[in-house]
Amino acid sequence: MSKVYSLKTIQQIPITLDAAWDFFSSPANLQKITPDTMGFTIISKYHGDKMYPGQIIEYTVKPVLGIPLYWMTEITHVADKKYFVDEQRFGPYSLWHHQHHFKAIDGGVEMTDIVHYKIPFWFLGDIAHSLFVENQLKAIFDYRFTKVVSLFGKLKSPSFV
Repeated sequence: MSKVYSLKTIQQIPITLDAAWDFFSSPANLQKITPDTMGFTIISKYHGDKMYPGQIIEYTVKPVLGIPLYWMTEITHVADKKYFVDEQRFGPYSLWHHQHHFKAIDGGVEMTDIVHYKIPFWFLGDIAHSLFVENQLKAIFDYRFTKVVSLFGKLKSPSFV
């Protein structure tokens, strides 16, 4: 049986909590913060403008060799301006649970992503994780970090007197 893996990222952004929530809770903005190499395209027609519990969003992604894969997620939990959770219903993982947390901090917002995921195919999934999946996920979140900085700027570290 393959393992359950996790990934956590934290980013501080110099925007208001309202602005962060408006941007990140809009499915239309997902493609803007995903590398072009992933071939990420929303294909669902009735997914709505903002996240809500029960929302279904369908995509195609091309994570390996440009081969398109179908991915369906459900937004299972939403607390306005605090967090939302997406869970895979169909797609490349046997488990995908992605928490998006937001909190106001001095000068902006702290955004935390926590992902728990499991790769199918037992020990072969663990090998795939070691060979490329882990690095690919880290690269996607590194891209996202850089893209968010380019869109909103970087929160300056507090200076001490």
